[in-house]
Amino acid sequence: MLTRLEDAPIGAGLPLSEVLAELPFDRQGLIAAVAQQFDTRELLMLAWMNRTAIDETLASGFACYWSRSRQTLWRKGETSGCRQRVVETRFDCDGDAILLLVDQLGGACHTGRSSCFYNAVKGDRIEVICAPIPLPIHQNQT
Repeated sequence: MLTRLEDAPIGAGLPLSEVLAELPFDRQGLIAAVAQQFDTRELLMLAWMNRTAIDETLASGFACYWSRSRQTLWRKGETSGCRQRVVETRFDCDGDAILLLVDQLGGACHTGRSSCFYNAVKGDRIEVICAPIPLPIHQNQT
């Protein structure tokens, strides 16, 4: 579906309902979703969304994912308060990944860090490159 826009000029578009109906979900009915801080462009996390999570995210303006471990909707920050207000939603060129540009309140990672990507390759080892955010709001559940 989105490949029809590959050579389209800026401003061209397709109806959202048609795009959502044609998303290439995997066998579990999921699609990858990346959350990125809207102003700093820091990559926050990778999660998964099903159609219900996408619909809720678009309707509420707050990130909702599918928890593969709990097999239920995961309303980001519902218990910790570390919510993600969605500023913009984008699809990649072939529609198999979603980018959520968000305004993150508190840490995005369940460890309390701003990003889940805090383990960096440094030569022949992996190093932790950021500390948890010292917020009383963080309860180790995102």
